Amino acid sequence: MRDVIRSIPVGQVATYGDVAAVAKAPSPRIVGRILAEDGHDLPWQRVLRANGTPAPHLADEQLQLLRAEGVAILDGKIDFAAHRWEESPALHPAPADDPQPGLF
Repeated sequence: MRDVIRSIPVGQVATYGDVAAVAKAPSPRIVGRILAEDGHDLPWQRVLRANGTPAPHLADEQLQLLRAEGVAILDGKIDFAAHRWEESPALHPAPADDPQPGLF
């Protein structure tokens, strides 16, 4: 999962769910736990909540770091259309007959 987080490029963002899906983790909460406990050397600022906002306790620092990377922020929310990570499962929806939607 750490490699998935590291692979999010500068100027792009992903959700906890995106990272979990790509890493085939059972839950987005695991992503948050890894970042909270041992994510200091990871680009943690590029991982957001599903609604495009940072966790409240990290918001100021996270938004400042993302702005420095050129990420557009409007009213505390990230413009997913412009900055969502290209590997995001949301950008590659599963076919209707896929037994595991959201994974690819």
